[in-house]
Amino acid sequence: MLFGIIGGDRRQEVLLELLRKDGYPTAAYGIAGESDWDSAVAAEVVLLPLPLCRDRDTLNIEGQQRGAGALFHQLRRDQLILAGQVKPAQAVEALELNLNLIDYFKREELTVANAAATAEGTVQVILERLERSVLGSKCLVLGFGRVGKLLSCRLTAMGAYVTAAARRPESRAWVRAYGHQALNIESLEGKLAEFDVVVNTVPAPVFGTSCLRELKPGCLCVDVASVQGIDLAAAEKLGLPNTWARALPGKLMPKTAGTIIRDTVYTIIKEQGVVL
Repeated sequence: MLFGIIGGDRRQEVLLELLRKDGYPTAAYGIAGESDWDSAVAAEVVLLPLPLCRDRDTLNIEGQQRGAGALFHQLRRDQLILAGQVKPAQAVEALELNLNLIDYFKREELTVANAAATAEGTVQVILERLERSVLGSKCLVLGFGRVGKLLSCRLTAMGAYVTAAARRPESRAWVRAYGHQALNIESLEGKLAEFDVVVNTVPAPVFGTSCLRELKPGCLCVDVASVQGIDLAAAEKLGLPNTWARALPGKLMPKTAGTIIRDTVYTIIKEQGVVL
């Protein structure tokens, strides 16, 4: 069986190494300086990046820019095609071409492991940028999904006082059940002056100028979502330390992230009835 890896980041570089270490012939393009486009596109299993595209259609690859739509037209119906964070329009296009495209980022085993790595990486970012100890710090976590839950627990274990903000009443109930303070993310104004750190995990605008103005000087703003939830440009203008720390598993712990993807790929292949 030939694997083809097209694009990605350090996670895919590790994935390439792991597949070859496991004894599988693997062609690659757009990562680690490799440029075997024809072989990668023709492989029995084609592994595309996470996320699939940098913007609407541009593949997340090194070097020459290529479109996802153009790639789909080069792929075959008999191939197994695995990609991460496939947009709805891309999924529809693949379906119209009768391609066997599976979004591996929708797999629970991968998203949970990725969330754990993201939470751990976020703690590292905070430790590197916060000019005080996490112990005794007051932290606001925006969103209480997988990353929000895991991050809140890790910060609490380090001695921080954690407040988590969520939109749904049931999510706020879970916040309190975990032992944290809860806020409604839609009505934060007037409740923000005490925090030393604000971390956003929500991939949508949720924390704008009016909220940022309430933060005390020096409050660290960290956004780990794929789409900025904190208005970091406004934070910069207000003199607040800030960073958009997206894709942390790929940047800080690529070996772990690459292994997670490799294991998920093997599981999907077996479920599809493909013999490794």
